[in-house]
Amino acid sequence: MTQQIGGSDAATELAALKRWSDPAPAITPIEYRARMDKARALMAEEGLDALLIDAGASLAYYAGVPWGASERLVAMLLPVAGEPILICPRFERGSLEADLKIAAADLRLWEEDESPAALVADALRTLGVARLGIDPAMAFLFVERIRQVAPDVTLVAASGVIDGCRRCKTPAELALMQQAKSMTLEVHRRTARILRAGITATEVKRFIEAAHRALGASGNSFCIVQFGRSTAYPHGLPGESVLAEGDMVLIDTGCTIGGYHSDITRSYVFGEADAEQRRIWNLEREAQQAAFDAVRPGLPCGAIDAAARAVLEGAGLGPDYALPGLPHRTGHGIGLSIHEAPYLVRGDNTPLEPGMCFSNEPMIVVPDRFGVRLEDHFHVTETGAAWFTPPSVAIDQPFA
Repeated sequence: MTQQIGGSDAATELAALKRWSDPAPAITPIEYRARMDKARALMAEEGLDALLIDAGASLAYYAGVPWGASERLVAMLLPVAGEPILICPRFERGSLEADLKIAAADLRLWEEDESPAALVADALRTLGVARLGIDPAMAFLFVERIRQVAPDVTLVAASGVIDGCRRCKTPAELALMQQAKSMTLEVHRRTARILRAGITATEVKRFIEAAHRALGASGNSFCIVQFGRSTAYPHGLPGESVLAEGDMVLIDTGCTIGGYHSDITRSYVFGEADAEQRRIWNLEREAQQAAFDAVRPGLPCGAIDAAARAVLEGAGLGPDYALPGLPHRTGHGIGLSIHEAPYLVRGDNTPLEPGMCFSNEPMIVVPDRFGVRLEDHFHVTETGAAWFTPPSVAIDQPFA
């Protein structure tokens, strides 16, 4: 083992963890208001009279309501002029008011035997809405019900408005993301120390959950723990994994702070790495750095994917998605959704802008043997990119 891998136990590492001492401030009411104002400006550019935002990440973004979508419609209707209207089941009113982070909103409540779509249609008529932008994450079921009760209203996907608001993060958002990622990296460091021959992936996942909670998160937002051959599959294989000497270890996990996600992967070997494991690991690190170094405002997102692939193809891997090589995109946007637009993938021509945040994870898969994924995140700056977390140094030194 190295100083960073093995040699400790779960109880010792958990006892050393304390609640995060410097929490990032919450998003302020002023920022929520600015988000709605930006949405209105984009709506006007696209000729929309109103925007309908479903429960989920976008309702959290505009109103601070951290609810997931369900079979009951909870939504915000944001007109291009005037205060927002909240559509909600009547029995949820108290919970909604407790979570709501905006001061001025008209609540329209529906009983269980009533139609929330009819409430939406009535609001559209009152506001004189002819073109309604629909949150692209809204379930088709709700969209169709609204179409049926408001046949004179043109419904259009509002990806341009919602993505146009959410894709570039403010300093307050970056601070929340920084905390989440710093916490998860600390959990990764502690996790590497508890590894031992014979430990199961389930034991490791339980530790990661407890460690995130010890730091003040609400647990894992997700957790993938893979050993040996399982690492050759980007999201693993079914069944339990048991760690053995010489296994590649791949751990991918995250948490949320203020709704904002972390998502960090570390790959290393338990024991002594062989020559092929070292070669592939070094190529992975080189590709990750090449992607980072390529970032410049104005470049298309797809150019960053191309930079990582050029390293791998120059070493004889691939080409394209062929294995051994990189079977998926180089990275994804991240924020209130763990995967959100835009994406670091061929064909995504969205120009990079300061404040955009991405994963950088050009995984290499050696079929049926092992895989290496190093995943850190960066945000675009005026001149290039800045890491949220320092990348791994070497296969036997996964933490800087």
